Amino acid sequence: MKEVSAIEWNEDSITRSPRKDTEDVVKKKVEAMSSAVTSVLQCIGEDPEREGLVKTPERFAKAMMFLTKGYTETLSDITNNAIFNEHHDEMVIVKDIELFSLCEHHLVPFIGKAHVCYLPNQKVIGLSKIARIVEMYSRRLQVQERLTKEIAKSLLEAVEPTGVGVVIEACHMCMVMRGVQKPGSMTVTSCMLGTLRDDPKSREEFLTLIKR
Repeated sequence: MKEVSAIEWNEDSITRSPRKDTEDVVKKKVEAMSSAVTSVLQCIGEDPEREGLVKTPERFAKAMMFLTKGYTETLSDITNNAIFNEHHDEMVIVKDIELFSLCEHHLVPFIGKAHVCYLPNQKVIGLSKIARIVEMYSRRLQVQERLTKEIAKSLLEAVEPTGVGVVIEACHMCMVMRGVQKPGSMTVTSCMLGTLRDDPKSREEFLTLIKR
């Protein structure tokens, strides 16, 4: 079999600087967000002092810290020595990875599934790490197009494969609860790199397998 080389990416590393907050900083952020949420409640005509809302600002702030916890992680945190030398060059697919993210335009959720594939080049990654990469980037304010690309580029950076493919199918609450109000609509995005982009047969194999 002809030896193949890993595909290269000619952009800077996509790993962002993580948000590493001390306990005091987290407390101050929760207090600041809580104050802002109190103002929002007042602006929509609610009484922040009524029984059901007294603790809502703090609850929201803590929930937002959790929903954006992807900013506290890096790719190296996720992979954590779970990359192994292995003479395997056939397709590896992890499909139906559930994801929950927040649309950066309206701060409402989009919910869906990611299907991730790579063609190893002497290295493989622990399967759970692929799901964790999806989790890391989805737990940031996102647009689906960028999320798809970030997952693909991260896998490329982590294991230097000959090909990577990512497909995300998601339902956006900004299209369901507001705006055009079209329940049931799905947005599908893809990012193909290397062999998955250049070789129609490999791409077709990936797309066929994730539909089973």
